[in-house]
Amino acid sequence: MAVDLLTDAKARNAKPKASPYYLADGRGLSLYVSPAGSRLWRFRYRFGGKPRTLTLGEYPGLSLAEARGRHARARQALRDGRNPASVQSDDRAAQARNAADNFERVAREWHTITKARWTDVHAGNVLDSLEKDVFPTLGNKPLRDITPAMVIEALRKVEARSAIETAHRIQQRVSMVFGFAVAGGRCDVNPAAIVKQALAPLPPKGRQPAVKSLDEARQVLVSTASIPASPVTKLAMRFLALTAVRPGTLAATLWDELGSLDPDKPVWRIPAARMKLKKAFKDDEAHDHLVPLSPDAVEILEVLKPLTGQSPFLFPNDRHIRKPMSENALSFLLKRAGYSRKHVPHGWRSTFSTIMNERRRHDKAVIDLMLAHLPEDAVEAAYNRAEHMELRREIANEWAAILLEGLPPASDLLNGRRN
Repeated sequence: MAVDLLTDAKARNAKPKASPYYLADGRGLSLYVSPAGSRLWRFRYRFGGKPRTLTLGEYPGLSLAEARGRHARARQALRDGRNPASVQSDDRAAQARNAADNFERVAREWHTITKARWTDVHAGNVLDSLEKDVFPTLGNKPLRDITPAMVIEALRKVEARSAIETAHRIQQRVSMVFGFAVAGGRCDVNPAAIVKQALAPLPPKGRQPAVKSLDEARQVLVSTASIPASPVTKLAMRFLALTAVRPGTLAATLWDELGSLDPDKPVWRIPAARMKLKKAFKDDEAHDHLVPLSPDAVEILEVLKPLTGQSPFLFPNDRHIRKPMSENALSFLLKRAGYSRKHVPHGWRSTFSTIMNERRRHDKAVIDLMLAHLPEDAVEAAYNRAEHMELRREIANEWAAILLEGLPPASDLLNGRRN
């Protein structure tokens, strides 16, 4: 049996001499000591009938134990019929590739390729979340070195902020980056996939607070009209209640969208680009959202025009006429009227749906269209947007009539106290 001849003490105490020399460790492994004092681990072997020498590393950066490990792998390569020098070169190249394929670099590449399917806002949110919560912990680590424990450690920091939903979204994004890397042969496993089960459970999703009865809905409008507030905000509240569009959509509405309404059958065409749609649909006019306007909704526009007609927006910001109204303006109005956690601006959609579905049970599909809840089938969705317009107008007029029954006209909202 071969005996290891070298010890760490001998390697450490090896001094340079006038001529280079070797300290043998057995089976071709030696420590080469140069006159300049460098100490190199070398493996001398034969391959293809020729003597060869492979430098494994420099001592003490590469310890005796590590040198023996590399020596053992080199001997195994010989037994497999491979040249240890070529194997080592391939290993070093792979290590260099792995080092270059750190998480941040691959994640940015994934983001650049994938963002074409997203809106600009969503693409920005995805990258911001990675930059804030993932890159500081995992960004400079090679993908192959990242373990599930490392991923969960990064996500625990997000959970510590009570941002449970954010932690789950980030886990999905990290997992997608690894899926992208695995598909490209840049790593072999997805350590983020397994950690999903270890995350804190998502809180139960609750619906947006909303009143459910017609009397309650009328009272919301009465209450918000009676407190000191900007008449523009009060008009926006009534217009939102009548149209049941999303508050963010309403806030950014331009006068140009409503500049040429048909006097007999007015329809507000909201461009697809402003709707909550996949990016692929946002340039498609077939996905514009059509909102038939009741006479009461048109009345609001007529009252509003002298107030905000100089702005590009129907409902401009109080301080900057060329900027849209903050969505929070409507939320604050409801809170000041006593509806905190009882009714929110988005709740008008639920109120409209609940009341009108109870009154018109056979028209659920049309009511869903009025809320821009589209069928999964894109062809059917595009077809239905052009259909049922008369029925949609009938429902919009009925909703306005029952909601505003007994309430004063829109012009009276100009007379209340301002805050």
